Amino acid sequence: MTTQLLDPQGARVRPMQRLVGDLSLARGRVHEFCGPARRLLAILLMAEMRGPVVWIHPGWRPERLYPDGVCAFAEPGRLILARTRRPEDLLWSMEEALRSGAVPLVVAELPEPPPLTPVRRLHLAAEAGAAAAGADPPIGLLLTPAGGATGIETRWQLAPAPGGRWRLGRLRARMEPPAGWFLRRARQGLEIESRAPD
Repeated sequence: MTTQLLDPQGARVRPMQRLVGDLSLARGRVHEFCGPARRLLAILLMAEMRGPVVWIHPGWRPERLYPDGVCAFAEPGRLILARTRRPEDLLWSMEEALRSGAVPLVVAELPEPPPLTPVRRLHLAAEAGAAAAGADPPIGLLLTPAGGATGIETRWQLAPAPGGRWRLGRLRARMEPPAGWFLRRARQGLEIESRAPD
Protein backbone atom coordinates (compact mmCIF):
# COMPACT_ATOMS: atom_id res chain seq x y z
CA MET A 1 0.00 0.00 0.00
CA THR A 2 1.39 3.39 -0.96
CA THR A 3 0.72 6.61 0.84
CA GLN A 4 0.62 9.81 -1.13
CA LEU A 5 2.43 12.53 0.79
CA LEU A 6 1.92 15.38 -1.63
CA ASP A 7 -1.31 16.21 -3.37
CA PRO A 8 -0.52 17.15 -6.99
CA GLN A 9 -3.82 19.02 -7.15
CA GLY A 10 -2.74 21.23 -4.24
CA ALA A 11 0.43 22.53 -5.87
CA ARG A 12 0.02 26.15 -6.93
CA VAL A 13 1.61 27.44 -10.06
CA ARG A 14 2.67 31.01 -9.41
CA PRO A 15 2.45 33.58 -12.18
CA MET A 16 5.90 34.66 -13.32
CA GLN A 17 7.30 38.04 -14.33
CA ARG A 18 10.08 38.32 -16.91
CA LEU A 19 13.28 39.92 -15.60
CA VAL A 20 15.74 39.68 -18.50
CA GLY A 21 15.99 37.13 -21.30
CA ASP A 22 14.32 33.93 -20.15
CA LEU A 23 14.92 34.68 -16.46
CA SER A 24 11.84 35.46 -14.40
CA LEU A 25 10.60 36.12 -10.87
CA ALA A 26 7.61 34.58 -9.11
CA ARG A 27 4.81 37.08 -8.51
CA GLY A 28 3.27 37.35 -5.07
CA ARG A 29 6.68 36.84 -3.45
CA VAL A 30 9.52 38.98 -2.09
CA HIS A 31 12.87 38.98 -3.90
CA GLU A 32 16.20 40.62 -3.04
CA PHE A 33 18.49 42.55 -5.38
CA CYS A 34 21.96 43.41 -4.08
CA GLY A 35 25.30 44.65 -5.31
CA PRO A 36 26.54 47.92 -6.76
CA ALA A 37 23.95 47.99 -9.58
CA ARG A 38 20.92 46.81 -7.59
CA ARG A 39 18.93 49.94 -8.49
CA LEU A 40 19.56 49.39 -12.20
CA LEU A 41 18.30 45.81 -11.90
CA ALA A 42 15.14 47.07 -10.17
CA ILE A 43 14.62 49.63 -12.96
CA LEU A 44 15.02 46.87 -15.57
CA LEU A 45 12.30 44.89 -13.80
CA MET A 46 10.13 48.01 -13.69
CA ALA A 47 10.56 48.38 -17.47
CA GLU A 48 9.24 44.84 -17.98
CA MET A 49 6.06 45.60 -16.03
CA ARG A 50 3.08 47.87 -16.55
CA GLY A 51 1.53 50.30 -14.12
CA PRO A 52 2.83 52.47 -11.30
CA VAL A 53 5.71 51.44 -9.06
CA VAL A 54 6.08 52.37 -5.38
CA TRP A 55 9.74 53.05 -4.55
CA ILE A 56 10.44 53.48 -0.81
CA HIS A 57 13.74 54.83 0.43
CA PRO A 58 15.16 55.92 3.80
CA GLY A 59 14.80 59.68 4.17
CA TRP A 60 17.87 59.99 6.39
CA ARG A 61 20.25 58.67 3.69
CA PRO A 62 21.76 61.02 1.09
CA GLU A 63 21.26 58.64 -1.88
CA ARG A 64 18.19 59.34 -4.00
CA LEU A 65 16.82 57.81 -7.16
CA TYR A 66 17.41 60.30 -9.97
CA PRO A 67 14.39 60.20 -12.33
CA ASP A 68 16.42 61.48 -15.31
CA GLY A 69 18.69 58.45 -14.92
CA VAL A 70 15.66 56.17 -15.13
CA CYS A 71 14.64 57.55 -18.56
CA ALA A 72 17.08 55.37 -20.50
CA PHE A 73 15.35 52.23 -19.22
CA ALA A 74 11.82 53.01 -18.01
CA GLU A 75 9.25 55.81 -17.78
CA PRO A 76 10.04 57.78 -14.58
CA GLY A 77 6.48 59.15 -14.47
CA ARG A 78 5.37 55.71 -13.28
CA LEU A 79 7.36 56.08 -10.05
CA ILE A 80 5.66 56.88 -6.76
CA LEU A 81 8.57 57.87 -4.52
CA ALA A 82 8.07 57.50 -0.77
CA ARG A 83 10.59 58.70 1.80
CA THR A 84 10.41 57.37 5.36
CA ARG A 85 11.72 59.05 8.48
CA ARG A 86 12.31 55.97 10.63
CA PRO A 87 13.86 52.57 9.80
CA GLU A 88 10.78 50.67 11.00
CA ASP A 89 8.61 52.59 8.53
CA LEU A 90 10.45 51.13 5.51
CA LEU A 91 9.05 47.62 5.88
CA TRP A 92 5.68 48.83 7.20
CA SER A 93 5.22 51.03 4.11
CA MET A 94 6.21 48.16 1.84
CA GLU A 95 3.80 45.79 3.57
CA GLU A 96 0.88 48.20 3.22
CA ALA A 97 1.63 48.88 -0.46
CA LEU A 98 1.83 45.15 -1.22
CA ARG A 99 -1.35 44.38 0.72
CA SER A 100 -3.31 47.04 -1.19
CA GLY A 101 -2.67 45.34 -4.53
CA ALA A 102 -2.76 48.80 -6.14
CA VAL A 103 0.65 48.51 -7.83
CA PRO A 104 2.41 45.57 -9.50
CA LEU A 105 5.84 46.34 -8.00
CA VAL A 106 6.92 47.67 -4.61
CA VAL A 107 10.62 48.44 -4.12
CA ALA A 108 12.22 49.21 -0.74
CA GLU A 109 15.82 50.36 -0.38
CA LEU A 110 17.11 48.98 2.91
CA PRO A 111 20.38 49.86 4.66
CA GLU A 112 20.67 46.24 5.90
CA PRO A 113 18.86 42.93 5.40
CA PRO A 114 15.67 42.47 7.45
CA PRO A 115 15.07 39.50 9.77
CA LEU A 116 12.87 36.53 8.81
CA THR A 117 9.59 37.59 10.47
CA PRO A 118 9.17 40.88 8.55
CA VAL A 119 10.02 39.11 5.28
CA ARG A 120 7.35 36.49 6.00
CA ARG A 121 4.85 39.29 6.62
CA LEU A 122 5.78 40.80 3.26
CA HIS A 123 5.13 37.47 1.50
CA LEU A 124 1.68 37.28 3.11
CA ALA A 125 0.95 40.90 2.17
CA ALA A 126 1.89 40.24 -1.47
CA GLU A 127 -0.44 37.23 -1.56
CA ALA A 128 -3.22 39.32 -0.02
CA GLY A 129 -2.55 42.02 -2.62
CA ALA A 130 -3.54 39.63 -5.38
CA ALA A 131 -6.94 39.07 -3.78
CA ALA A 132 -7.41 42.81 -3.23
CA ALA A 133 -6.58 43.68 -6.84
CA GLY A 134 -8.28 40.71 -8.44
CA ALA A 135 -5.26 40.47 -10.74
CA ASP A 136 -1.73 39.13 -10.76
CA PRO A 137 -0.05 39.39 -7.36
CA PRO A 138 2.43 42.22 -6.83
CA ILE A 139 6.16 41.65 -6.47
CA GLY A 140 8.05 42.89 -3.42
CA LEU A 141 11.65 43.87 -4.03
CA LEU A 142 14.22 44.47 -1.29
CA LEU A 143 17.34 46.38 -2.34
CA THR A 144 20.23 45.72 0.05
CA PRO A 145 23.92 46.63 -0.33
CA ALA A 146 25.38 43.13 0.13
CA GLY A 147 22.40 40.75 0.35
CA GLY A 148 21.69 38.39 3.19
CA ALA A 149 17.93 38.68 3.82
CA THR A 150 16.42 35.42 5.06
CA GLY A 151 13.14 33.98 3.83
CA ILE A 152 13.24 35.60 0.39
CA GLU A 153 12.20 33.79 -2.77
CA THR A 154 15.34 34.71 -4.76
CA ARG A 155 18.48 36.84 -4.39
CA TRP A 156 20.09 38.46 -7.43
CA GLN A 157 23.26 40.54 -7.78
CA LEU A 158 24.17 42.88 -10.63
CA ALA A 159 27.67 44.33 -10.96
CA PRO A 160 29.72 45.95 -13.75
CA ALA A 161 31.96 43.62 -15.75
CA PRO A 162 34.85 44.34 -18.17
CA GLY A 163 34.08 45.36 -21.73
CA GLY A 164 31.00 47.44 -20.97
CA ARG A 165 29.09 44.39 -19.77
CA TRP A 166 27.26 43.52 -16.59
CA ARG A 167 27.43 40.34 -14.53
CA LEU A 168 24.09 39.11 -13.23
CA GLY A 169 24.20 36.44 -10.55
CA ARG A 170 21.38 34.37 -9.10
CA LEU A 171 22.83 33.87 -5.63
CA ARG A 172 19.85 32.12 -4.09
CA ALA A 173 16.59 30.66 -5.32
CA ARG A 174 14.19 28.18 -3.79
CA MET A 175 13.77 26.17 -6.97
CA GLU A 176 16.92 26.92 -9.01
CA PRO A 177 20.67 26.54 -8.46
CA PRO A 178 23.00 29.54 -8.24
CA ALA A 179 24.10 30.74 -11.68
CA GLY A 180 25.55 33.74 -13.49
CA TRP A 181 25.18 35.53 -16.82
CA PHE A 182 26.89 38.33 -18.68
CA LEU A 183 24.54 41.03 -19.94
CA ARG A 184 25.10 43.70 -22.58
CA ARG A 185 23.27 46.88 -23.48
CA ALA A 186 20.40 46.43 -25.92
CA ARG A 187 17.98 48.85 -27.55
CA GLN A 188 15.75 48.57 -24.53
CA GLY A 189 17.54 47.69 -21.31
CA LEU A 190 19.97 44.80 -21.13
CA GLU A 191 20.03 41.38 -22.77
CA ILE A 192 21.78 38.13 -21.96
CA GLU A 193 25.07 37.80 -23.84
CA SER A 194 26.40 34.54 -22.38
CA ARG A 195 26.45 32.31 -19.35
CA ALA A 196 29.10 33.32 -16.80
CA PRO A 197 31.52 30.65 -15.56
CA ASP A 198 30.91 29.44 -12.01
